[in-house]
Amino acid sequence: MIYLDNAATTRMCEESLAVLDDANRNRWFNASALYKEASDETGRIREAREALSAALRAGGGELYFLSGGTEADNTALLCTRKPKGSRVIVGEGEHDAVINPAKVLKEQGYDVVFAPIRPDGGVDEEKFAEMLTPNVSLVSVMHVSNETGAVNDIAKLVKMTKKVSPKAAFHSDGVQAFGKVKVDLRALGVDLYTVSGHKIGAPKGIGALYVAKGAPVRPLVYGGGQEKGFRSGTENGPAIEAFAAAAERAVRLLQENSSKKHDYIEHLANGLAEAVPDTVFITDRERSAPHILTVAFSGVRGEVLLHALDARGIMVGVGSACSSHRESRFKSLLGLDEAHRDGIVRFSVSETNDIAEVPVVVQAIKEETEKLRKFARK
Repeated sequence: MIYLDNAATTRMCEESLAVLDDANRNRWFNASALYKEASDETGRIREAREALSAALRAGGGELYFLSGGTEADNTALLCTRKPKGSRVIVGEGEHDAVINPAKVLKEQGYDVVFAPIRPDGGVDEEKFAEMLTPNVSLVSVMHVSNETGAVNDIAKLVKMTKKVSPKAAFHSDGVQAFGKVKVDLRALGVDLYTVSGHKIGAPKGIGALYVAKGAPVRPLVYGGGQEKGFRSGTENGPAIEAFAAAAERAVRLLQENSSKKHDYIEHLANGLAEAVPDTVFITDRERSAPHILTVAFSGVRGEVLLHALDARGIMVGVGSACSSHRESRFKSLLGLDEAHRDGIVRFSVSETNDIAEVPVVVQAIKEETEKLRKFARK
């Protein structure tokens, strides 16, 4: 098996697995209870929060554990206090966890506008600037595109926003950034930032939202008052601890792992360019995260190619795994010609991928695209 869909989810790392197994076997207590074991669990959650905050260089804000990136994005969009009818700017290429709450805000009467993206998937800064007005109350632009790996200059976009509308809250979805590129929340200047565990070798079902001091955000989930009243519900202590372990590992090995991913992607891109004629490279490798390469093959459908490769033990993506409608929405934004727009495929790697896989992948794609093109011409 060759797994090249790490932007969808990653294999749990050994450090995270060990913590999760030990915690579930030996520390299953409810942190809200009053006996000593519960108090000990509260302490471990506090330590995990501190470790994750340090990994994010979070500074003086608060970090709240939630069920994942989707809940964090929904909280940021729907629960940030904003004047009725004020402007909300959202990147056109955002994940559906941001796009769909933005549509809800539009239905509620907010002036929601979508900032266009460049052909590589990053936000067009000039067009973004044109959308800024003094009544902007909220901006949401992802740090790294989950579709193409494009890295947005969040610090620059924050400064542009605050200059025009100083009270606006700025949210960034960092799900594909954290653990892949350097993240320093103090330097970025964001008010809200989303991270997810299963993208960096932690379990599914755990994520976090960073909230800067003074950011006007209220809870999405009410109940027993856990997470300092911000996110009620029994804390998932084992997953929280495992998330922190994975985060510490990801930051510690960031440079080493980034180099591995970069080399793999470069070899793959060069191999595809030589072996598969008329391939369009959507990812701009000069300004992208190291783990994603998105291309468009001519004369084939990405989903059909995905299934052909799957039959050969190679797993790739055609866009976000969270929505079957996502790929069709996103591909219309990239300005591809008719021959290429249906042939989008996303390759996403982790440090566990071996560069020796590349010739196998390239040869398989060469053979399958040739077959599919012949079939399409009949």
